[in-house]
Amino acid sequence: MIILVFDTCLDKMYVTLADDEKILTSKVVENKDNKYHSAFLISTIKEVLKANNLTPKDINAIGTNIGPGSFTGIRACTTVARMMAQQLDIPAVGISSLEILSKINTSSKPSAVALDARKNSAYLYINNEIKGAIKLDEVQEILSHGDYFLITDDRLLNTLGGVSYQQGDYALGEILAEFVYKKLQTETPNWQKLKPLYIQPPPQLG
Repeated sequence: MIILVFDTCLDKMYVTLADDEKILTSKVVENKDNKYHSAFLISTIKEVLKANNLTPKDINAIGTNIGPGSFTGIRACTTVARMMAQQLDIPAVGISSLEILSKINTSSKPSAVALDARKNSAYLYINNEIKGAIKLDEVQEILSHGDYFLITDDRLLNTLGGVSYQQGDYALGEILAEFVYKKLQTETPNWQKLKPLYIQPPPQLG
């Protein structure tokens, strides 16, 4: 089964191609020349497929990060995933960035993920559950006992401690591909049900 996964929600874009559990290619793209990395999503998908002598018709399933993260990035990758899955008539799987990041835990402690949600809040994921946008003082209280291995971002690192995913070369594409493969073993996700995960409403324009 050829699985294509991609993510434009976080600070770097990644596109990963897998054959069942075997990773074929994983490419990371950063912002370039004042252009947000999601602008390169389609061209990078084409590049990854070409490098493996494949065409879109060879893809059997698609997976994407559905957020939280950049609102622009969330819209970009979920829209592309839905369009490709519809056109190719294949399953589309959405996985939260909080779940993905929880897997970079290298300790024996359970993971906690806290990402900046603005307004003195963090998107919190603990005990394998998304708790929502939680005030920072509540997050600090939850973490104060040292029960969790904390994964966070650069904005909250000084406030909460832990490890920032932005300061390491983590194989997030491979992690997403693994999530998607496992989910496809028990489900056949429909592209129509793939939606962005907006824990808070997108910012209003104007």
